[in-house]
Amino acid sequence: MTSSPPQRPRAQRRAALLTGAWVVAIVCAGCSRQPPDTYQGYVEGEYVYMASSQAGQLTQLDVARGQTVAADAPLFALESQNETDAVTQARQQLQAAHAQQEDMLTGKRRAEVNVVEAQLAQARADATRAETQSTRDEEQYQAGGIPKSQLDDSRAAALSAAAHVRELQSQLEVARLPGRDDQIRAQAAQVRAAQAALAQAQWKLDQKIVRAPHAGLVFDTMYRSGEWVPAGSPVVRMLPPENVKVRFFVPETVVGSLSPGRAVHIHCDGCAADVPAVLSFVSDQAEYTPPVIYSNETRAKLVFMVEARPQTADAPRLRPGQPVQVVLR
Repeated sequence: MTSSPPQRPRAQRRAALLTGAWVVAIVCAGCSRQPPDTYQGYVEGEYVYMASSQAGQLTQLDVARGQTVAADAPLFALESQNETDAVTQARQQLQAAHAQQEDMLTGKRRAEVNVVEAQLAQARADATRAETQSTRDEEQYQAGGIPKSQLDDSRAAALSAAAHVRELQSQLEVARLPGRDDQIRAQAAQVRAAQAALAQAQWKLDQKIVRAPHAGLVFDTMYRSGEWVPAGSPVVRMLPPENVKVRFFVPETVVGSLSPGRAVHIHCDGCAADVPAVLSFVSDQAEYTPPVIYSNETRAKLVFMVEARPQTADAPRLRPGQPVQVVLR
C-alpha cells in the first residue's frame, strides 16, 4: 500500500508565501506614503442646464461643445412666429385702449363742437327776432291794431326761441366735457390690462432666445437644429468657472481644525503648478470612506466631506472627475 506525502512541508510553504505577501504590502505602503496634511480628492462641476420655458423647434444653435462663451452670449433660439404675432396683436390693442382713453378725456371733436356753437348762434338770433316781434305786437295790441290771438302767438314764439337757446347752451357745455368719472376709470383699467397683456406676450417672445447668464464652458449640447424642444427641456449644459469645486474627505481627527475660508493647495497630474483654493464647505455629518478614496495610512472608517473652490481664473485648469491631491496650509 502506497503512503501519502507528508503535509508539514506544504503548510510551511503556504506560511512563507503569506509572510512574503505581507512584506510586499508593507513595502508598497511605504512607497505610496503621502505627505502629512495631504488628502485625496476629485474635481466636481455644478452644471447649469439652459432651457426655455416655451416649446418650439430649434432654429438656431449658436454654440458647440467645448466652446467658451462670454456672459449674455446667445446660446440658442426657438421658432417664434406665433409669439411675434401675439406681441403685434397686444401692441395694437394697447394703442386702441389709449386712443379711447384720450377720446374720453377730451370730450367731443372740435368739428362737433363747432356745429353746436353755430346752432346756438342761430338760435340766439331767432330768439332776438322773436323778442322784438313780441314787443312790437304788444304795442300794436295796446293801440288796438291786432287781435289778442296774434299777441299770444308772438309771446309763445319768443318763449320758444329763448328755450331753444338754453337747450343749445347746455348741449355745448356737454360737448366740451370729458367722459364720466366711472367711464374714465374703467377705460384706465382697460389700458392697464392691455399693457399687462403686451408684457406677457413680449416675455414669451423673449423666452425663445436664450443667452448665457454667466461666462463659462459649454460642456454639452442636447439637441440639433431642426429638432423639437419641449418646454423646460435643457438644450445647452454649461459649466461656469465659479461652479468648479474640489471635494475631498478628512478623518475626524482633522475636521475639527477646518473651517470655511482656510487656504489650501490643489495638486493635479499635468498641472504646471498647484492651484490655490479656499475651503467653502465642511460637512458636520460623518460618512463611510468612499471606495474611490485610497489611503494606506488612514485607519478610520468614518470621514467628513470637505469642499474647496479655486479662484475663477484658475478654475479652467481643473476638469470634472479629475483626481487631485489637496494640501492644507
